[in-house]
Amino acid sequence: MILIPALLLLAAQIQPEPNKPAYRQPQLAVGHGQVALTFGAERAIYFASSMDGGRSFLPPVKVATVEVLAVGRHRGPRVTILKDAILVSAVVGEKVSTSPHAHGLPADGNITVWRSEDHGKTWSRSGIVNDVPGAAREGFHAIAQDAAGHLTAVWLDLRAKGTQLYTSRSADGGHSWSKNVLAYASPSGTICQCCAPSAAVDPNGHIAVMWRNVLDGARDMYVASAEGMGFGPARKLGTGTWKLDACPMDGGAVALDQGHLTSVWRREGDVYRADPGKPEQRIGTGKDIAAASTPSGLYVAWSKGAGLEILAPHASAPVPLAARGGFVNLAALPDGSVLAAWEADGSIFVEPAGAGAKPSPMHAGQ
Repeated sequence: MILIPALLLLAAQIQPEPNKPAYRQPQLAVGHGQVALTFGAERAIYFASSMDGGRSFLPPVKVATVEVLAVGRHRGPRVTILKDAILVSAVVGEKVSTSPHAHGLPADGNITVWRSEDHGKTWSRSGIVNDVPGAAREGFHAIAQDAAGHLTAVWLDLRAKGTQLYTSRSADGGHSWSKNVLAYASPSGTICQCCAPSAAVDPNGHIAVMWRNVLDGARDMYVASAEGMGFGPARKLGTGTWKLDACPMDGGAVALDQGHLTSVWRREGDVYRADPGKPEQRIGTGKDIAAASTPSGLYVAWSKGAGLEILAPHASAPVPLAARGGFVNLAALPDGSVLAAWEADGSIFVEPAGAGAKPSPMHAGQ
């Protein structure tokens, strides 16, 4: 367990100390009066907290140091705020994979959960989600919660030949996880091997998971829904297709926009929004897409060139978010705005955006 310093960091930039590993892959969560931020740095997992809507953050706390951390290309830790705890999850292992395409991933990667019951000041390891050791070693996972605080985890699973989509549930705040359930196995023998899955849960407990499939030489996005442990038929998103004999490593986002399931994702060099059973709508050019639902509608952000763009609800075109940056993540704030976090030049940047947003007071280092 590691104690948090008392000093308040009035900044939109969170940067490592000189000559320390770069901060990467930020993820946000908002709830119960708190903004939570997690990110990775080589073998370390960090957490930072804000009590003023993300305009200032306390200095980062080290959640854990592990032997091997899956980070990069939409991998990395995830954060969830419950009523009585905060959870950070990440795919970690003890050994580096020697596979020619592993890129530093753990050979024995498991989705591991840490829990804090004092608003992120101290952390303790809680448990492991996947029930077959090493099955989550590709490093991609997502966690969503319903109104009662029940959790659903989804990940790319390698327990069998080919990549499959698996899920698990927790009804006790992440202390324990259910027997893993196969959500989807492609008849081609694998789903897309390196595109991050997404998950969303509506107020009635309906769960939606999205992934990139591999079918008939195409890498298109699919969604499946469930109310209990079993998932219904997979449904293709959009009417177009992406013929590609490679993995784009870009999974998109699924969200509940004013109670309706919607999705945003990339096909070739374009960004699309799509609802199940309806034609997709092209909304921009780019990759590495994030989304957040607000009372006024869906905000979508993505990478374009060296920078980032954001599209507000009902806007006719996106606007610049940052001149430099990548792997943006969005979270809705209670005032109707969204908070955006991204990585750039080894630091994490956090800024309010959209309706009701107020600029951060300053940029500063740790």
